[in-house]
Amino acid sequence: MTEQKATITFLSHGGGPLPLLGDAAHQQMLESLQSLAKELPKPEAIIVFSAHWEASEVSITSSQIPSLYYDYYGFPEESYHIQYPVPGNPKLAARIQSLLEAKKVACHMEDNRGLDHGVFVPLKIMYPDADIPTIQISLINGLDPADHIKLGRALRALLSDNVLIIGSGFSFHNLKAFFGASDQQSRLLNESFDEWLTETCMSASLHEFERAERLMEWQNAPGALYCHPREEHLIPLHICYGLAQKPASKRLSFDVMGKKASCFIWF
Repeated sequence: MTEQKATITFLSHGGGPLPLLGDAAHQQMLESLQSLAKELPKPEAIIVFSAHWEASEVSITSSQIPSLYYDYYGFPEESYHIQYPVPGNPKLAARIQSLLEAKKVACHMEDNRGLDHGVFVPLKIMYPDADIPTIQISLINGLDPADHIKLGRALRALLSDNVLIIGSGFSFHNLKAFFGASDQQSRLLNESFDEWLTETCMSASLHEFERAERLMEWQNAPGALYCHPREEHLIPLHICYGLAQKPASKRLSFDVMGKKASCFIWF
């Protein structure tokens, strides 16, 4: 069995650039991610699967000096001048490509796309010095849960490396609900799905085939389709589980914009 040196974490990354703009509704998230970074051993590299990149086949950033991609609209001008001059890691990108090809997972290198806010927002909070080489990997069009668990499994050789692997999404992602009125029913749906997700990711009483089955059938969970009208912010969790293949070691929970959100960490 591979000795796990890597840390795997599914992060709820907040609303656009708001966590970096002093938004009070993101303060709990900010403090939680800052504390997490202090708790974790400093990685030699970071790999991020962001909810904000979908491609026809797995795409891997390969630039030595990646730019930033401000993939949000309607925010203050300062949000389009955020800097996070982190280096890339072409050698690691090539290794990931080789691992995927060995498992017959279609993939290619992407030299031009910048790191989107699902990458630079949480990393600027956690590692503000921008001194850890970072690459981003896309989701796969169609957002099939089984395909993304398979994607994680194909990369399990990375667990023996001192890397931080992040699934950057959001355990709750209903934009209308964030800006709509909150009532007892909406709170119940949010909390019910969060409880189901916590049990699914953390319960030691579940066999791993049961855990995988629950994740693949996530739409049947209480509150699921309210919390995720579209599933792109949940799917990075499936990649994390495909890598981990065991219960999560730790959970972070906080309120973001009036909604309960969770993160899960596998040591």
